[in-house]
Amino acid sequence: MLTILGFVMIATFLVLIMMKKMSPMGALVLIPALFCVLVGKGAHLGDYVLKGVGELAPTAAMLMFAIIYFGVMIDVGLFDPIVRMILRFCKADPMRVVVGTAILAAIVSLDGDGSTTFMITVSAMVPLYRRLKMSLVVMTGVAAMANGVMNTLPWGGPTARAAAALKVDASDIFVPMIPALAAGLLFVIALSYGLGLRERKRLGVLTLDEVTAGDPEQVLVGAGSGGKGAKGGKGGKAALTGGAGSGTDAEAQSPNGSGTSDASDADDDEFKGLDPNRATLRPKLYWFNAAITIALLALMVTETMPIPVLFLLAAAVALTVNFPQMNDQKARIAAHAENVVNVSGMVFAAAVFTGVLTGTGMVEHMARWLVDGVPEGMGPQMGIVTGVLSIPLTYFMSNDGFYFGIVPILAEAGAAHGVSTLEIARASLVGQALHMSSPLVPAVYVLVGMAKVEFGDHTRFTVKWAVLTSLVVLAAGLLFGII
Repeated sequence: MLTILGFVMIATFLVLIMMKKMSPMGALVLIPALFCVLVGKGAHLGDYVLKGVGELAPTAAMLMFAIIYFGVMIDVGLFDPIVRMILRFCKADPMRVVVGTAILAAIVSLDGDGSTTFMITVSAMVPLYRRLKMSLVVMTGVAAMANGVMNTLPWGGPTARAAAALKVDASDIFVPMIPALAAGLLFVIALSYGLGLRERKRLGVLTLDEVTAGDPEQVLVGAGSGGKGAKGGKGGKAALTGGAGSGTDAEAQSPNGSGTSDASDADDDEFKGLDPNRATLRPKLYWFNAAITIALLALMVTETMPIPVLFLLAAAVALTVNFPQMNDQKARIAAHAENVVNVSGMVFAAAVFTGVLTGTGMVEHMARWLVDGVPEGMGPQMGIVTGVLSIPLTYFMSNDGFYFGIVPILAEAGAAHGVSTLEIARASLVGQALHMSSPLVPAVYVLVGMAKVEFGDHTRFTVKWAVLTSLVVLAAGLLFGII
């Protein structure tokens, strides 16, 4: 019964958010609360929720201070050179923009943390997507898949968990998997190329001469969209027209001198682009900010201190050094408060979902049902079985639950048929491309929240491509004899 109710609960959640009948936060709280009552354990709901909140509280704290830290770094101009580099590469070609998104997300993923990857990628790419009227769902999907493949780095989480659960060396798991993971990343880039061509067909190859020509410190991204660029500002710097909202180019005049834009530009009106003349820039502190960011990432990789503590300290230092005045610090915190509240709220709402799923025993019954359903004749192929099962299980479960609860069972079953523990461990990494879009992964709420994309839309678009990416990794592992 618990198995059936578990699957029904997850299916109900996914259907409601994809059909936009409930908000993700409401669904994450109310649906598990209802099913907790249905399984007859409503009296324990409070205990399950508090346990879930306790487990995810460090993650919520990390995301809160990470958003403030990277928000401040964006404000002071640390990532402006990245945006300029992307503009030069993309040349306003939608195909190049999507491919650039995949490459940027993969490179930034080397830090091993999905939240920071998404914050940097979204901050750099959203202005370009909105300016070109491109689909933001394409951006979130591509970024999530690229990060999912790269999330298998030894310091990224899944590999370390598999190594700890099976008592093997992380390098023995990861190094042989490099060819298969490289194939998965190449597939993501190829998929990005195809999706980019589709966007190019829909939009055409646009031009941003007003943005990319002339002074390197020009306005990188306008506040609005539509219309042709016009020269404006001091020193003949370029500006884009059509922005009537709160962005830096909102005052730019349209060709008819009205300075207004169509109502269809409403979505862009509240977006503020990266203006190289914004008051928050701190060019004299650029190398200081770069140094503390590199140091922060290095400390995260080496696990010198808990990540929430690192971001807390880094955010405090960044605010104090870049904005010594109290009022300026309050203004920067207020500017990023919306993202902080949205993401932290989603994490604590997810704690209800995971707390009920785990506390009632539903997740354990679901996993054992899947494992017990493997035919006896498939025993010698437990590597393939593990790879296939990792796709749905890492989507419906946390990495901790999968690697410490399920993978040892699969390894034990494989050992009985001569399948090595290392083979099982490597196969368990296959599903990570899909895992990064799971509703149980806090980082995905950073991605969709900052991009202002509905979680249901992201799920509907991404899941099929992420599953295909995972299958490519599995197929490559079989081809190279890794699995």
